[in-house]
Amino acid sequence: MNSRGWKSHWTRLAAAVVVMVVAAAGAVGDEDGVLSVRRAAMVRVIQAHSALVGAMGPAAEISEPVLRAMGRVPRHQFVPSGLEGMAYADRPLPIGHGQTISQPYIVALMTELLGVGPGAVVLEIGTGSGYQAAVLAELGVKVYTIEIVPPLAEAAAARLARLGYGTAEARPGDGYYGWPGLAPFDGIVVTAAASHVPPSLVQQLKPGGRMVIPVGSPFSVQQLVLITKNADGTVKTEQLLPVRFVPLTGGH
Repeated sequence: MNSRGWKSHWTRLAAAVVVMVVAAAGAVGDEDGVLSVRRAAMVRVIQAHSALVGAMGPAAEISEPVLRAMGRVPRHQFVPSGLEGMAYADRPLPIGHGQTISQPYIVALMTELLGVGPGAVVLEIGTGSGYQAAVLAELGVKVYTIEIVPPLAEAAAARLARLGYGTAEARPGDGYYGWPGLAPFDGIVVTAAASHVPPSLVQQLKPGGRMVIPVGSPFSVQQLVLITKNADGTVKTEQLLPVRFVPLTGGH
């Protein structure tokens, strides 16, 4: 899609978010009810976004299990104090240390592309505030997640435990090298942009497993890439759509 098309697309979606969130705020008087309705509005925006993007090129339709998971996770618990009012807008938000919590549609899309369900084991690179890990945990997935910024890793681990996401385990570390002691994984999701696909992550993917990773230059438009590992160890690579993520960092 050209830049004008993307701008028009985002403008329509932003308007939809504003309308839905305002309607949600007026529909219910108590705080829990308002947040629940806002989550439902966010899910409807994700559905609309998925349909629009899918009509313009290769992309996954977001399934009901993923939509339900998105509708259950309290995203306002994963954003910094003062940004709770924007938690259910379909946009990324800063979480400190130069990092962000990803746009809900992108979280849903990356979750969908992994193609995992209850009992699967997934490695996440780039814990951030723990939101992506929580969405996967809602699907019954065991999540091992690595964050290179120690304060974020510690806060995410505490947050996930407090909210009852016991199947998500977070630790500080350089995710470029994966988590060899727990490999292989049914899926790997990378929530920061790499200049190339880390070979160590491909090695830690099970045959038949999938990896979703943004690839490209830092602070520019990257490509969201889906990698599928075949039974014989070869890989299939598909570029899906342009995205923008913070860069994958570390000593590599």
